[in-house]
Amino acid sequence: MSASLKGFLFALSGFASFSTHDALIKALGGTYPAFQIIFFSVLFAFVPVSLIILADGKADNFRPRRPGLVLLRSSLAIVAMSGGFYAFTVLPLAEVYALLFATPLLVTALSVPLLGETVRFQRWIAVIVGLIGVVIVLRPGVSALSAGHIAALLSASANSVSSILVRKIGGQERSAVLILYPMILMLIVMSILMPSSYQPMAVGDLGLMAAIGFLSVIAQSAIIGAYRAAPAAVVAPLQYSQILWAALFGALFFSETPDFYVALGSAIIVASGLFVVWREAQENVSARRPVTRSASFRFNTGYASSVNRPEDKEDADKDDDEKPD
Repeated sequence: MSASLKGFLFALSGFASFSTHDALIKALGGTYPAFQIIFFSVLFAFVPVSLIILADGKADNFRPRRPGLVLLRSSLAIVAMSGGFYAFTVLPLAEVYALLFATPLLVTALSVPLLGETVRFQRWIAVIVGLIGVVIVLRPGVSALSAGHIAALLSASANSVSSILVRKIGGQERSAVLILYPMILMLIVMSILMPSSYQPMAVGDLGLMAAIGFLSVIAQSAIIGAYRAAPAAVVAPLQYSQILWAALFGALFFSETPDFYVALGSAIIVASGLFVVWREAQENVSARRPVTRSASFRFNTGYASSVNRPEDKEDADKDDDEKPD
């Protein structure tokens, strides 16, 4: 099996797992508040993630080198995850995905002021067209802008800034720091917010929350494997396959059918995102490539950040130093 095919299959399985994860969030959202779902899903995910980190002999230092930025990024992860989870509980799956798909476009736009990226004319046009697609999905003045829409947009915005921060500090912080700190802060904040709206849980529902946590780890592990096996230009576009899963799950389990405007806006956003990914895959377009080096538009808690682990960079530098001239 070629590396590209391996990466392709890893990516498809990873994004399918994420779509299943999101459908479970929606299924539980009719009974439990988003804070409660987040707390238990992160709690269950914390166990395998911690084991993975402890199994890594390089994870020997958990002290952040840029504590202020690590705290800021962890806080943004809470906003992104809370907004996304809430949106999934109150909006159709396809509509949430359409709004979250704006994340790579926002990363491209924000890379200019925050990272000093050079974004050329074609990509600016793609960003503008993609944001027009977001407006079509929202239909301001025609359809009421709900709390779910605002939550999804807030999630996309927070995740965009969080992804930019990963690009900024990822070469300085160990992946263990980027992974664990957001999860720990998430558990602390959710444990404070959850009691006021806590709903007693059936054993089966607790099992579904555990499944959400484990699916997030499985999905991100698969996507990390995809990025390590295949070029980013092969893997990144596959995140948009989730709109197909959203349509399928929405129709089968939630009696959802995307209307014309959601379908049209989604198509525009996806096309714009694919164009940005394609442009960034070209040589000499961008030295840093903020979109194609991001694992996905997912809530950036940190686990996916190990795609660009600083330890890997150190190992690569070491290997280069050891190569004969």
